[in-house]
Amino acid sequence: MDSYVQNRERLLTSSRPMPDFEVVGTHGPWLLRKGGTRIFDGSSGLLCTNVGQSSTKVHARIEKQFFRYSFGGAAVVQPHIQMELMERLCRAVDRPDDSVALTTCGTLGVEVAVGLARNITRVRDGRQRGDILTSSLSYHGMSALTLALAGNHARRPRPEDSLNLGPGFSAPYPPTHAHEDRECDASCADEIGSEIDRRGTENVAAVLIEPINGTTGGAFVPPDGYLRRISEICRERDVLVIHDEVLTGMWRTGTPLASHHWDGCEPDMVILSKGLGAGYTSVGAVLVSPEMARWVRHEDADPLPAMGTMAAHPLMAAACLGVLDELEEMDFTAFAARGERLGQALASLNGIGPVRDVRGRGFLYGVEVTPGQIWPVMEAAEERGVFFYPFTGAGEPRSEGFVVAPPLTSTDEDIAFLTATLSNALGAVS
Repeated sequence: MDSYVQNRERLLTSSRPMPDFEVVGTHGPWLLRKGGTRIFDGSSGLLCTNVGQSSTKVHARIEKQFFRYSFGGAAVVQPHIQMELMERLCRAVDRPDDSVALTTCGTLGVEVAVGLARNITRVRDGRQRGDILTSSLSYHGMSALTLALAGNHARRPRPEDSLNLGPGFSAPYPPTHAHEDRECDASCADEIGSEIDRRGTENVAAVLIEPINGTTGGAFVPPDGYLRRISEICRERDVLVIHDEVLTGMWRTGTPLASHHWDGCEPDMVILSKGLGAGYTSVGAVLVSPEMARWVRHEDADPLPAMGTMAAHPLMAAACLGVLDELEEMDFTAFAARGERLGQALASLNGIGPVRDVRGRGFLYGVEVTPGQIWPVMEAAEERGVFFYPFTGAGEPRSEGFVVAPPLTSTDEDIAFLTATLSNALGAVS
């Protein structure tokens, strides 16, 4: 056994039943492999490298801040660069007056949002509201709290380790919410109202939901009107709405936020992460509406949730500003058209070979395949020059498939290569 294999076993990180490959360079959405070949990043790494790799704009921002100062606590050193990031981020996602908490990752962003929601509702209502409701197909991070709250079956802790927490309602998608006489529609949200009432409105602080499903079920899109109905139900009961856009935010689904695909579903808080750091830095951001932020600053409010030593790190903020520089130069008309072509090309694969379903929006799609075919398909694709990220699956028996989510900066030629290669790989497997 060579030293790489021995040391790889000691590194406690994710693995897969396929060989990994060595990368010696990058160019946008392409990884350059040892030996002179290249492979296309069909899933933006772990759904994060929205603007590709080797960005000169990101590098310039980090370098400028590095020689200014590389660390300074925001309570001690005036946080000019962090405030610049706040202003530009809020404008970019059309929430210009929000307050922002910067954290070190998406998981901690969710934890901070949960803490803020509990604090806000307790100060506002004078009640000990603490319950956070999530769906049966949700994923909100890797901490003990977020894993216990959410519905990702593969990563949920054992019952004795789950802190007596768990999902509060069914997701409006067939694997977990089948109906005998109809498909899921906006009325499926009424179950959330029933669950709030069952627990008592005085006990529920917030509903936490992914506007478009991520990698648990594989890019399921909610029925029209569903998110709006959730907002109506929660407003009637003074329960906050939190959108987890860790994966879907920053144009991943074709709009700045996934919730922008529908009217009337503006949340009280939004959590961003992957697309904001774009793989250049670990970051999380919690955006809080002005109406709710005033309660955080109330004299009776608890201290802000602990965000960590590296929260609001100046180099982190610099990298994120570089990502926004890249995004703001994009031609979003062309980008939208490219996402539409990607969706149409993938939809044409539905029913071919092992493909059972294709769903998604913008630059985020789930391709479900017949059981036992996920790794053969992914291996065939890698042999032909594209790699993808598998999703966890849902229902019983568990579905399986992979996420197609290329960098937003991919060209027409890149998308054509991706879809042609995938079609070829599916043909080879079937």
